[in-house]
Order: sequence, then structure tokens, then C-alpha cells
Amino acid sequence: MLPTVLHCVRPISTSLASSRPLAHFRPHMDPDQSRPVERSIRTKLADKLKPDHLEVHNESHMHAVPPGSESHFRVLVVSSQFEGLPLIQRHRLVNEALKEELSSSVHALAIQVKTPEQWGSDPSLAKSPPCMGGSRGDHTVEEKLKAGRE
Repeated sequence: MLPTVLHCVRPISTSLASSRPLAHFRPHMDPDQSRPVERSIRTKLADKLKPDHLEVHNESHMHAVPPGSESHFRVLVVSSQFEGLPLIQRHRLVNEALKEELSSSVHALAIQVKTPEQWGSDPSLAKSPPCMGGSRGDHTVEEKLKAGRE
């Protein structure tokens, strides 16, 4: 009887594991080499902002895009370079660092920026709301997704 039970369970667990990539659950590990946009975002933010803490989350799986897409991201950047800067200026620094990705493959970028002191008093990452289908109105999404794969 045990082999029959295992035979029934095995296909379910295998299909779940292969259909849900876990790369977006590993923010502190090196990015998967098969995710070039995520790797580029992580590298550029690290180089330009010298963060004390950096998280890059690929949230594409939460949106109406093909599996494996790299089009929707959330970043958390904690850097002493943000000391004394208003929020808008901090966001501009992130946008400037990721100018190439934002003009090509990235459709949406949620940005959270904190100083080390702010991070120390509130080490939390905001959650993204569920997808409302906004990409249906953006006719450049298909071009951006294609550019991100090239």
C-alpha cells in the first residue's frame, strides 16, 4: 500500500515544485543566474548606493505576465547616502541607477528607501497590493518583456 500512496503523492509535489520558482523568496542570496534583470538591478543599486541592506524582489509572478518574467520589482534600499535627503530625492537616486532597466524591461518598480537609523527602528518591507490588471492598458509591456529576454 505504501508504494501506491507514494506514487499518488509524487506527481503532485513534483508539479508544484516545478511550477512555482522560489527565486523571489531568496532576497538575501545571490540572484539566480537565469534572472538577468534582477541581477542587474541588484548590481547597480549595490554599486551606486553602497547599501547597508538591499532587497530585490521579483513580483512578476503576482501579475498577468508570462511565467519567468522579470517585469515587476520591489526594492528596499537602506543606505547612509539617504541621510538628509527628502524621499523624492532618494527615489530619484534609485530611478537614476536603474534608468536602463526602467526604459526597457521593467514595467513597474516599487521603491522603499531608508537610512540605517530608519531601518533600525522599523526593519519592515511593505507589501504590494494585488494586481489590478494595469498592464492591459500599457501597450509597451509586450515590447519591454521581449527586450528583457534578449
